Amino acid sequence: MATVGLKLVTLALKDENGKIITGADKGLSENGLLPVTTQMWGTKTANITNIQAAGTIQYGNNVGVFVSTPKGAPQVALDFNNLPFEVTQKLVGRVKDPTTGAWIESGKHPSVALLIESQSIDRLHRVFYGFGNGTLTQASANNGTDTNAETMATDALTYQALSTPEFGGEMLAMYSDVSKEFDEEKMKAQVFAGYTPTSTVVPGAGTTQSTSGAAPQQ
Repeated sequence: MATVGLKLVTLALKDENGKIITGADKGLSENGLLPVTTQMWGTKTANITNIQAAGTIQYGNNVGVFVSTPKGAPQVALDFNNLPFEVTQKLVGRVKDPTTGAWIESGKHPSVALLIESQSIDRLHRVFYGFGNGTLTQASANNGTDTNAETMATDALTYQALSTPEFGGEMLAMYSDVSKEFDEEKMKAQVFAGYTPTSTVVPGAGTTQSTSGAAPQQ
């Protein structure tokens, strides 16, 4: 199915047991889910690569007889316009110094679940890419002087997907409302293990949004 646009990206931190972390202090919101809505200026790109690896033809009796296919190792190049500062620090594995408020590298990257929503080319259907486990890294932060125009440095992060038990050990699950079995709440429960519908407090946005039923404002 051809897709068009980037509708919404949703993130959650997960604990050592593979369940989402709830509460705005340790997690990203009260119910753990952070939809990157237009109050945060949204997401510019979520480019997925290495979904499937090309196979290697194996030969016998002078002919190709089968294809040895390694597993893919999906990565997502994400570019957010304006993630809340402390959310970014949590996602990439920094911890706060309670004395000075500094966020310092911990040497560990937390497990992050990621759900990307696009649309069919006729915009009649929703298409989702779900990653139940992975890590985010911030490779660089480019700062430059303003001239007659502003020089903006957005939040560019790289997501590396890992095995997800809820996907049978695979790294990626795809969903669409074209499938008659599609259920948004069941999808969220599979991608964001431990998820229960409730109200989500969006850090830095000054709003409370429901994640049950209808999609959040984007």
